[in-house]
Amino acid sequence: MSGRYRAGAALAGAALLTAAGLAAASWATADDRGPAAKPRVEPTKLIGKSPLAAADAVEAQVGERAVGAYYDSTGELVVAVSDAATAELVRAAGAVPKLVRHTAAELGAVQAELNKLADRQTAGKVRSWYVDPISGTVVVSVPKGARDVFTERFLRRAKEYGDQVTVKTAYGKVVPTADDFSLRGGFQVDKNTGYVCSLGFNARNSKGTRIFLTAGHCTSGKPSFSRNGYILGNTLTSSFPGNDYGSVDVIEGWDQQGYIEGWGRANIAVHGYTNATVGAEVCKSGKSTGWSCGRIVARNVTVNYGNNKVVRGLFQHTACVRSGDSGGATMTGNWAQGITSGAALIDGKCLDQYDRANESYAQPIGEALQATQSELVLGN
Repeated sequence: MSGRYRAGAALAGAALLTAAGLAAASWATADDRGPAAKPRVEPTKLIGKSPLAAADAVEAQVGERAVGAYYDSTGELVVAVSDAATAELVRAAGAVPKLVRHTAAELGAVQAELNKLADRQTAGKVRSWYVDPISGTVVVSVPKGARDVFTERFLRRAKEYGDQVTVKTAYGKVVPTADDFSLRGGFQVDKNTGYVCSLGFNARNSKGTRIFLTAGHCTSGKPSFSRNGYILGNTLTSSFPGNDYGSVDVIEGWDQQGYIEGWGRANIAVHGYTNATVGAEVCKSGKSTGWSCGRIVARNVTVNYGNNKVVRGLFQHTACVRSGDSGGATMTGNWAQGITSGAALIDGKCLDQYDRANESYAQPIGEALQATQSELVLGN
């Protein structure tokens, strides 16, 4: 068997941070007062570090006190914080701090309450909700014209949180991107139910079983899989909704490789995995759209696929994703980011065909690896 494998534990909570000044703010917090609120820190040595390694070092110092991080229009990565003491910590670590009004705990609590509301009742046609470090709020997206009673009830509850919530208009219809057609060719895997998905990453679980990871809505019902008419294996584990990942055993005879299909480009070696960072480039490989790239828009997004199928903890990006791409790999350079989950489409087409930013979603790979107790097969 070609390829190497090891635990894909590389750089959780990545964020590239460079030195800059504090964004101005016209308000203060209780943490602004007194020397006790100013922790002692050692500057992070960014010179010579890769962006992901530098980000990991800063993340370790800031921890959960940061609302989140994102790349601005100049390429600087900004860390949103809610108090001056943490801003000093960010700056000393080599970051660009930005003061926002609400704490990470406050915004996380709002998202958690909206999650519970969706579980207990329904989110109607509300598209998604997530903590957004750029606005410093929980962003709730809803399709234009959605006025049914369930959607209105969810929005009324969300708006009760005042300026902690921002409601924005969404376009297209978000659906899991499994395909209804048994098309051959490319980097696709075929279910015995007649549907088509994409293979994500090759892996080995803790028992030494050869597996591949794909979307949970692809493995729902525990189907068997084949490729080009030859049997691949049977579903081992499946998690959807709530999460969107599953694992399939790979029978002997298949050569598991630690590479991602480049679709006309050189294949991409998998060196490990990392978490998504807002503003970072991400590219995906899938059977329908091949290799497409974009930027990460948000992480820890809760997405409502309708019919009480709500998935939490996804990250959102702007690469084009269509039906049949579900389960495929998303990458930043040689680092695995996640498994394609779904996308907003208009008449089956990506939103960029209508002069709007694509809206695609992926399941972070780290959670899938932990849940399946597996390690990625790596390439050279």
